[in-house]
Amino acid sequence: MADSQTPCIPADRLRVATEKLFRAAGSSAREAELVAVHLIEANLRGHDSHGIGVVPMYLKGLASGGLKLNQSLTVALDSGGMLVCDAGRGMGQVMAHDAMDLAIARAGDTGSAIVSLRNSHHVGRIGHWAEQCAAAGMVSIHFVNVVAGPIVAPFGGTKARLGTNPFAAGFPREGAPPVIVDFATSTLASGKVRVAHNKGEQLPPGALLDAKGQATTDPAQLFDATPGALTTFGAHKGWGLMLACELLGAALVGGDTQHSADAHAVVNSMFSVVVAPARLGTAAPFATELESVLDWVLSENATGSGVQLPGDPELATRAARLEAGIPVDAATLAQFIAAGTEVGAGDLALD
Repeated sequence: MADSQTPCIPADRLRVATEKLFRAAGSSAREAELVAVHLIEANLRGHDSHGIGVVPMYLKGLASGGLKLNQSLTVALDSGGMLVCDAGRGMGQVMAHDAMDLAIARAGDTGSAIVSLRNSHHVGRIGHWAEQCAAAGMVSIHFVNVVAGPIVAPFGGTKARLGTNPFAAGFPREGAPPVIVDFATSTLASGKVRVAHNKGEQLPPGALLDAKGQATTDPAQLFDATPGALTTFGAHKGWGLMLACELLGAALVGGDTQHSADAHAVVNSMFSVVVAPARLGTAAPFATELESVLDWVLSENATGSGVQLPGDPELATRAARLEAGIPVDAATLAQFIAAGTEVGAGDLALD
């Protein structure tokens, strides 16, 4: 919820400004549109960590060569049941969109598909790709690694070794929003720490260690010259899933892995499994059993509890922000406008 001092900007206005910025940076019309829609959708759903606040990071990657604009996705391997796609450090919102289009088409033909996207620039909010698959009637799971310099300490350790390596899964429903499971395997996504830092807020206990390995709630400790480290969610369980994302997402298909302290941009690889219930002939029982499970897990709400399905809080936030606008804190807004100035986008009309 925005406070009274935080400006709320209409989503369409923010999308147009974002598209204008990336066009000025050199993106094609299609690329700028896909990136802008993705980032604003993240803001709408309350994931400001993956919204317009990442724009300065993207421009930094562009300057260093870690991001290459207007790349075309290439298929490096097609074994029938599996596709390995190479992004060549292209814009992740385009590379992942096109990879999921390939996955959806292949699963529609054969019933299922494994599609790996390797060496992409930041692919953004992973739930977006599960939503793309669900909109096509597909069930999907996604394992993603993050090469951006180590930022998360393994369970039992105090030194950063891997990235925030997210996981997502999506389940389509008939006549209702899909169930979307989407989370970083760290206690907090690094972008959420950045948002807290920009807002001058503290972190919840247990999410961050300082450079000495001591627990801290100060988000600035992650951005010091000698930074601290995020912790894994769920202790050893989150650590195990984080490692699986690294190995499945990248190592298995020859993508870049985080195996040293070096990083020059945010690079993602994503291992996706996409299944078409309609093609397999299981659509009817899947839909019936899915709704039976959901009715059962939500049945306690009749007595006044607050059980929600994964994705429900985001949908509620989206509805509220479509009506009231997207809250953008002063620091993030200033950084976004400065990014526009840097690429010569002119007046972004956000003041």
